[in-house]
Amino acid sequence: MNIVSAVILCTIVGAIGAVVLVLAAKFMAVEEDPRIEEVSACLAGANCGGCGYAGCADYAKAVVMDGVPCDKCAPGGPKAAAAIAKIMGGEASAVEKKAVVQCQGNSEHCKPSYEYKGIQTCAAAATLYGGPKTCTFACIGLGDCTKVCKFDAIHIVDGVAKVDKDKCTGCGACANICPKHVIMIDAGGPRKPVVMCSNQDKGAVANKLCTTSCIACGMCERTCKFDAIHVVDGVARVDYDKCKGCGMCAQKCPKHIILFPLKDDPNPPKPVVKQAPKPAAAPAAPAEPAAKAEEAKAPEAPEAPKAE
Repeated sequence: MNIVSAVILCTIVGAIGAVVLVLAAKFMAVEEDPRIEEVSACLAGANCGGCGYAGCADYAKAVVMDGVPCDKCAPGGPKAAAAIAKIMGGEASAVEKKAVVQCQGNSEHCKPSYEYKGIQTCAAAATLYGGPKTCTFACIGLGDCTKVCKFDAIHIVDGVAKVDKDKCTGCGACANICPKHVIMIDAGGPRKPVVMCSNQDKGAVANKLCTTSCIACGMCERTCKFDAIHVVDGVARVDYDKCKGCGMCAQKCPKHIILFPLKDDPNPPKPVVKQAPKPAAAPAAPAEPAAKAEEAKAPEAPEAPKAE
């Protein structure tokens, strides 16, 4: 009998609790903007955190509630940005962002300063004299970036990280973990140049440490007609808001380290040579009448001798 009473009591308590929960859900519910679910459906669903938020749902909420830009979902790319912009009634950026490693310090250009035998991570190696390479600003090359990339888009080649631009989504995970900060998320797109160096030492010192380093000569700065590139902290940097992608800075760089890494041909475009216009030919003299011409050619007749 006691068991039956306990069962009945639990059933009654459970029923009352269910009714209370249903009423609370109905009368205390917080209405959510339906656009949050629509924006979330447009995202890639990778939850990679490249947008700077905890996940896709968190980013979707920030887009709708806080007006965050709609082009931060790197895995979704321009397609997702355009769909979100349509929902929000705005426009999305047409530039597809990719990661670029601003370093060319491989074994040929940048020699090791000592043999590193510690924990095989870039973060650990960076704490020992700035890393095992002569250039302390160079990519360490132990692959911390490759371990965090969810898209198999970055690999270590001859001691330097290389990005597969076809796989890269620009999520920024590699850039965030790099202890040397040599990985940038390119905002200029394939038509804009990138300075492939991060060395901030003075020119002569930088040149000794790595043969492909920026020597801060300022040739690029003096060449640019749009005030779009400047030497900052000993290394040239491009202002992509001003850059027109003409490639003149890349053509004049004596170290050939200003490249277009997102293009199929990363080398700078060939210089345009403007030829001077040919001088106009002198106008031909007007032709004389045929009769006058013949008279001019005919010899004069000798005069007859006078009679005495």
